[in-house]
Amino acid sequence: MSIDVLLKEFQEVSEHPYKVLSQYKAEGKKVIGVLPYYAPEELVIAAGMVPMGIWGSNKKTIALAKEYCATFYCTIAQLALEMLLDGTMDQLDGIITPTICDTLRPMSQNIRVAMGDKLPCIFLAHPQYRRPAFGMQFTVDQYTNVKKELEKIAGAEITDEALRGAIKTMNASRAARREFVKLAGQHPEAVSAVLRSAVLRSAWFMEKAEHTAKLQQLNAELAALPASNWKGKKVLTSGIICDNPKLLQIFDDNGIAIAADDVAQESRLIRVDAAETGDPMMALAQMYADQDYDVLLFDEKSSENRRADYVVKQVKESGAQGLILFMQQFCDPEEMEYPYLKKALDAAGIPHVKLGVDQQMRDFGQASTAIQAFADVL
Repeated sequence: MSIDVLLKEFQEVSEHPYKVLSQYKAEGKKVIGVLPYYAPEELVIAAGMVPMGIWGSNKKTIALAKEYCATFYCTIAQLALEMLLDGTMDQLDGIITPTICDTLRPMSQNIRVAMGDKLPCIFLAHPQYRRPAFGMQFTVDQYTNVKKELEKIAGAEITDEALRGAIKTMNASRAARREFVKLAGQHPEAVSAVLRSAVLRSAWFMEKAEHTAKLQQLNAELAALPASNWKGKKVLTSGIICDNPKLLQIFDDNGIAIAADDVAQESRLIRVDAAETGDPMMALAQMYADQDYDVLLFDEKSSENRRADYVVKQVKESGAQGLILFMQQFCDPEEMEYPYLKKALDAAGIPHVKLGVDQQMRDFGQASTAIQAFADVL
């Protein structure tokens, strides 16, 4: 199958997740919504159900969710609730609500109140100190609670054998996505910024084994291409989310390729794998403990500016000429981190531009001007 055909198939899924959800339900499968992020999708797969990511929407406007949300909640959280309230997600069989940030924490309760008896809401609290033994045990306890709630929905027990199989499935998915990120950065002439995002975004909506099989086909085709002679610019993208096709089209219009990313929805969540042997619940807890370099994770060595140094290293290793930071409006952790990130980028001589983004944005004129000017600087 050609690269163009495969990319278009991923794009179709990315732009119409509701069709995918409807298809799975028509096949008699149960689907669990998963809010951002660090939720153990492995448990959903092990229960014989389909995990489906909920990262807001670029096509909706906040209306019903205003009744439950403070105005300073980020639009990712508000639009996730909007889709639950307006019936878009009525076919879900349950939803997992992590509490990784100060917005998702109260939002989990807003969702529980708003949904009432309509949809089972599974609360997930991650520990701040995730690496010590007590933090690991807390994670296991939380995942065990999620496991029990999923078993109620599935009507079947999640066995250790099934969970190990799910871990293998997710490890394969993460590996294929990591390989795609590398190959897409090497062949921007074949994978535009818009289509790169579509491939990675579609992973949140498709069954992981199905997505992995198709992505491995695409990776093989990309790996067989001759060395790229890209004449445009290359950047590293950073932020919580960057999946709006209209915004990414500005990259393509200005000859800017994404060499690699530090985006939560894309690469941050696929950096670490879980052990495929031993106690599977402890393997999932260890995987979470091994996550690092994320603004939402507690860093015992934060005074060393480790995350900013890591981002600088990513820019250099990817061959990017600069960094574009997508700053989610009202995201306090990202806003607080920016001065330290800017300091490290400036010290390394890496040009960057910060763009405020909001999922209700429809006019990208200002972003277009900023990106075009940045391209000229590069």
